[in-house]
Amino acid sequence: MRRGHRRARGRQHRLTRPLNPAAPGAVPRPGRSCRAGSGGSHRGRSLGGRPLVLLPGGGATSAIWAANVEALGETHRIHAVDLLGEAGRSAARGTAVRNVDDLMSWLDDLFDQLGLESADLCGHSYGAWIALHHAVRSPRVRRLALLDPTGCFTKWNPRYLLRALPMLLRPSPRRTRDFLRWETGGAAFDPAQLELLARAATFRREKVISGPGPDPTRLSAPTLVVGAARSKVHDADRLIAEARRAIPAVRTEVLPCTSHHAIPWHDAERLNAVLADFLS
Repeated sequence: MRRGHRRARGRQHRLTRPLNPAAPGAVPRPGRSCRAGSGGSHRGRSLGGRPLVLLPGGGATSAIWAANVEALGETHRIHAVDLLGEAGRSAARGTAVRNVDDLMSWLDDLFDQLGLESADLCGHSYGAWIALHHAVRSPRVRRLALLDPTGCFTKWNPRYLLRALPMLLRPSPRRTRDFLRWETGGAAFDPAQLELLARAATFRREKVISGPGPDPTRLSAPTLVVGAARSKVHDADRLIAEARRAIPAVRTEVLPCTSHHAIPWHDAERLNAVLADFLS
């Protein structure tokens, strides 16, 4: 984890080296510093395949995709990225991100530094919110996959926000573990993933960019929206209905036994099959 932004002229980020996708539990390693790049980048086996950029949810890192990168890497060149301002390897060394425009500039720079003229883009939760913003603005997004997106089609469940409030006001590993166990309904968390998410709570996060929301009616890229039937963040049926209303040609799926924070590791085989079919 980084300790925060360093002040310097311009904005810089850290770009990491690709990893061996066959290595179990592989996580991004620090690499070279560049003008504007990415955080963790995990490349799949298909080095000649189409690029796929993965954005995690808030409070998570690129390691959250451990159950997905090998399967998706059979056909795609995977770039699993840590979000700027969150725990992980992405580190801005200039002006802190202040608004949506700054986030979009970061993603544009990320594509440039990875040499991507275009790419498929997939995000979970807050990462889906960022991905939708980018797809609305940029023609470089070939296909867009949104996994239980927040703030895109539906409002937050007040009960979820109330339960999350102590963790948000005074974050700690214990509160994070308790909250995740509540939201996932006691689903069997991988111990390493749970500990990583819990420790990320001690990271001094930058300001979370929360508005304005993206306008999905302006999308031109083919889009998949995946809901989590047991999500406590919002109602999955309403999420799917609103996505279909906003994007008539959208493809939708619901994972029947999965909660919001259990994506993308729980029932990963089903999710990987849905993503592989959509992205093919």
